[in-house]
Amino acid sequence: MKKQILLFSIAVILLTACKNKPSSAQNFTSTKNLIRPTPPKNQGPPRILFIGNDHTEYLVSAPILFAEFCNINNQPMNVEQLVTMGVSLQKVYDTNKTEANQNFSNIDKDGNYYDYVVIQESTPIALGELENYKENVKMIVEKIHKNSPDAAVYIYEGMSPVPYTDSGYTENYETMRKNALLVMGFIKNAGLLRVGDAVKDAYDGKNGYNYLAGNKDNLRYGKNTLHLLNDGGFMQAILLYATIFDKKPIIPKKLLLINGTDDKAEMRKQEVAKAISNPKALEEIAFSNR
Repeated sequence: MKKQILLFSIAVILLTACKNKPSSAQNFTSTKNLIRPTPPKNQGPPRILFIGNDHTEYLVSAPILFAEFCNINNQPMNVEQLVTMGVSLQKVYDTNKTEANQNFSNIDKDGNYYDYVVIQESTPIALGELENYKENVKMIVEKIHKNSPDAAVYIYEGMSPVPYTDSGYTENYETMRKNALLVMGFIKNAGLLRVGDAVKDAYDGKNGYNYLAGNKDNLRYGKNTLHLLNDGGFMQAILLYATIFDKKPIIPKKLLLINGTDDKAEMRKQEVAKAISNPKALEEIAFSNR
């Protein structure tokens, strides 16, 4: 009888350990068979937090576009962000410490203040400083888990920082993907927001998309590090929606998009059919990378 009790206790311990084990147990090195994180049960509209730098919000805004897609699709969602341009996650936290600590201390009656979190690390660290990448994400997640222990965490898969025509594009892309997967593996209930994969598919011409317009890159703009333009931001917003809800969204007729790339550029409501070069192709690319 004692032996049976002992065996039952061991089984319970093992099952509990497996349930609470972070996704690293599967040692992901590719995007095949990725586990989709499970959001907590919530009372009232869910809440999402974006944490990152200028890849989260610069020429186009991931939080704003995602909110617009949620609104047009009658998908209630409270959208919050902690964003500082051009810095690491550690510095994003340090710069916004008062606001961040307040946000992380908020509680909800359903037991999870945040239901979804999107974490975007700076390109230099995501590309070349894997240990710092892990530590920065771990630091943020530990703070979030205090009052949102079951939040579905999405690691933002960064893009190759160089132009598509650069000889180093593919190598950088593969490193960014590998590092994001490795970091994801250390986090409980985590998944991958496959931005880098979607951008590469668009550059490769998937679904008939052509990134060149007047011999200019229609997806991204920049010098040392390229940032998403309207086409890229549109695709990223659909990707995020499809990744979280596992379905295609209704596409709004108008979205807040950038009207240029110079110092006078600003976000304005623009018709999708005119501001986005090939909405259907970008929608398909995004959905295939959910």
